[in-house]
Amino acid sequence: MTTIYFTASSLDGFLATPDHDLGWLLRQDVDPAGPMGYAAFVENVGALAMGASTYEWLLGHSDGWEYAQPTCVLTHRSLPTRPGADVRFAAGDVRAVHAQLTDAAAGRDVWVVGGGDLAGQFADAGLLDEVWVQFAPVTLGAGRPLLPRGLDLELVDVMRNRAFLCGRYRVRGALAGSSAPSAAGSLDAGSLDAEHA
Repeated sequence: MTTIYFTASSLDGFLATPDHDLGWLLRQDVDPAGPMGYAAFVENVGALAMGASTYEWLLGHSDGWEYAQPTCVLTHRSLPTRPGADVRFAAGDVRAVHAQLTDAAAGRDVWVVGGGDLAGQFADAGLLDEVWVQFAPVTLGAGRPLLPRGLDLELVDVMRNRAFLCGRYRVRGALAGSSAPSAAGSLDAGSLDAEHA
């Protein structure tokens, strides 16, 4: 079981524009079944973690719910669910959430979907094993950062998937001399509450 932050980014390190727009990304040429693509990656995923902004973006851009795996949304707010979706909501230390996701994943990988700060919270707690980034041939100049932490990474693999430069990195730990915003990786005290629609 590996905890992986799998995402796409602009070349200058942003996940989305400041207003959460992904139009620049969705116009890119990619083969989901190609090298380091989504199709093969998601087959090994047993549970997902995502932040509220990512979850709200998904709800706003789809009528259904594409994930069969248990999904934990870390948030302080009350958010809607989709019928049939195995979505749980939590606020608190990501270590407790990670333990529950690991159990739910049953030996398969845990995917930290995003955003970047949530992935950073997992890294702060020593729970992020790998970072997979598909870099699009676009620069945004500003936006939601890829991973707002100083981390020491080891390049494991690199490939091209049509327009994307794809990199797979192993997380070695915090970058010497950098300080993490929160060593505990906490949102507030809370628990993982299942809400099955």
